[in-house]
Amino acid sequence: MADAVDLRGTTRVAAVIGSPISHSRSPSIVNAAFAAAGLDWAFVAFDVGAGRAEAAVAAMRSLGLGGLSVTMPHKEAVLPALDRVSDAAVALRAVNCIAWEGDELVGHNTDGDGLLRSLRLDAGVEVDGRRCAVLGAGGAARSVVRALAIGGAERVAVVNRTEARAREAAALGGAVAEVAEVAVVAEADLVVNATSVGMGERGPDAPSPVPEGLLHDGQVVVDLVYTPLETALLRQAERAGARGIDGLGMLVHQAALAVERWTGVAPDVAAMRDAAR
Repeated sequence: MADAVDLRGTTRVAAVIGSPISHSRSPSIVNAAFAAAGLDWAFVAFDVGAGRAEAAVAAMRSLGLGGLSVTMPHKEAVLPALDRVSDAAVALRAVNCIAWEGDELVGHNTDGDGLLRSLRLDAGVEVDGRRCAVLGAGGAARSVVRALAIGGAERVAVVNRTEARAREAAALGGAVAEVAEVAVVAEADLVVNATSVGMGERGPDAPSPVPEGLLHDGQVVVDLVYTPLETALLRQAERAGARGIDGLGMLVHQAALAVERWTGVAPDVAAMRDAAR
């Protein structure tokens, strides 16, 4: 039986909107942060169908919600309903966090900074001067490409099946980013899988986005997939002597950044990670 939650008339409510949303780990992660900090806040999930993003933001205003996390399919659709949008969210055309600043609702994108914080604080890995390979060109990949470039990466190679989408993602990395074939993984110091390959797949036959023979010792390999935590790519990295990092770090740290924006309190990331696991 779940522990009872002490809700009061003073409790501030924040939420995640998306569809589908029943699988989300965000309520467990964020409520752990609120509890560890002793905050009179609660976090819930709302299944908001496509086309209802602006109505959800209007509801945030009318209900006085303390914050919103935003996931698919609403990350771009909420943009017209906001008063202001951060530089990262403008560049990525995607919002994953809405916070009050005075009486204005401001959209942010915390994914890229979440990855950098995870690498630095959890793994002691800095991206400055590293040669990086990013697999994928979707929303997560775009945020990673931009963050790595801003973080000082020497090179960011974008690998994707569709070249046009790869070019769009690489454009977010400026002069240090380029489109490349998957063989570039062998030259990279840091490899980030931002595709869904391997998601939900377990066992020896689970797919990996990287062909055998490209990974080697001395590399850092991050798989943003976190279901399962031990993916085929991470097992492949271990066999090759590379250092593997699972996707929970980015998930937790992007949520921690949102909590800090909503409450002004730096949350207990260890408590959030425990809840995520």
